[in-house]
Amino acid sequence: MDQPWTPRPKPEQADRLERRIEFEDYASNRAFLDRLNDFCEQQGRFPDLSFGSTYVNITVRPVDDDTQIAAADHDFAAGIDDLLA
Repeated sequence: MDQPWTPRPKPEQADRLERRIEFEDYASNRAFLDRLNDFCEQQGRFPDLSFGSTYVNITVRPVDDDTQIAAADHDFAAGIDDLLA
């Protein structure tokens, strides 16, 4: 089950976006992780990842930890979404 990007708020702000993506098999998961690596290298930005054989959990944090999630963070998350197409 793919989940949408979910803000994980602090009391006064959303400090990160999270998403879980599930795949049918390891090969599909690995192909996505390879595309994600290339995308992140191009962007010069790297989300936090955890993964198993058929899923990936992704956390996007603001570039500056003291700021709120901004349009650039949503754009980065949307770029990750585009890798699934």
